[in-house]
Amino acid sequence: MTDYKILSRTTTIKNALGMHARPAAMIAKLALNATAAIWIGDGENRADASSIIDMLSLGCPKGYEVTLEAENEADMPILDSIKDIIDKGFGENLDG
Repeated sequence: MTDYKILSRTTTIKNALGMHARPAAMIAKLALNATAAIWIGDGENRADASSIIDMLSLGCPKGYEVTLEAENEADMPILDSIKDIIDKGFGENLDG
């Protein structure tokens, strides 16, 4: 039995182009600073948030709800930062 607590945040992809390479790189840059794994998932699949390719495999379009998970409570500020950039549409056009 795993003896760790997973902490999470849920948000929605807001930018017109969804999760593509640039947003995935922004998330990975933050996730690489975590002390333990950060995950991003769509309810059925989850990807390592420090891997651009892994995140792109989720194929998240605009309007897609994603869950962010941290394995270490110390990484919650990083999780909140990732949620913040998603909530702001990665600084991209939100309308397409």
